[in-house]
Amino acid sequence: MMYRRWFLSIVLGFGLSLGGHSALRAESPDKAPIELKSLITQIDAAANRQDMERIKSLYSDQYVTADGLMLGEFSQGLQKLWKDYPNLEYKTELLSWEKDGKGWVVETVTMVTGTSEKNARKVQLEAKIKSRQTFQDDKLIRQEILSEETKLTSGEHPPKVMVNVPETVKLGEAFDFDVIVDEPLTDELLAGMAMAEKIDSDRYLEPSKMELELLQSGGLFKRVPAEDKAQNRWLSAILVRSDGIVLITRRVRVIP
Repeated sequence: MMYRRWFLSIVLGFGLSLGGHSALRAESPDKAPIELKSLITQIDAAANRQDMERIKSLYSDQYVTADGLMLGEFSQGLQKLWKDYPNLEYKTELLSWEKDGKGWVVETVTMVTGTSEKNARKVQLEAKIKSRQTFQDDKLIRQEILSEETKLTSGEHPPKVMVNVPETVKLGEAFDFDVIVDEPLTDELLAGMAMAEKIDSDRYLEPSKMELELLQSGGLFKRVPAEDKAQNRWLSAILVRSDGIVLITRRVRVIP
């Protein structure tokens, strides 16, 4: 059996990164300027209305991500996601902010939920994305994903899982990706697959397929080899049984 997985971070929250920035003094969200709070609220509201023109007006024309995804590709991916999940709900919380020249650097966490239905199968989407953004002249100009969690479930009783994977690893450091079924096992067959991929802009619009294999244990356990350059990775796993499916994705940041 083949399942197509989706890398959703770019179209679930605020996007990815043009690069880092020097550490500045973070301020409490309670003291954030009204203009900044309004920008974040406007992006959420436009996403909830699925208003593409308004979304584009809040992004810089020069917007490009560290993964090589440009504004046009971002828009294309977002429209496809909205078509698949017509009832997505976005909710963003401002965690901290700091003045940076004529703009602001902020950290937020975005929660996204929604459902899709294809071939009489209902799919529930849940995502949590923590990110850092830079705003200038009332537009979003660059971003960095700090952590990313995405879960898709389907069926009456999708497997409940516990995920063990680091958010960051050092360059040249191998690590483990474990997805463990967190409930009593039965005599039912369990199939699944775990995969690690370097983050690439092509994978957003043409996601990889996942080929299932029968499992001999209650989970998936993958050793991810060391990376030779500081490039982020997506770690994904799918578990399937007769009464449900769960597909999860985490981002691991490889740092110097």
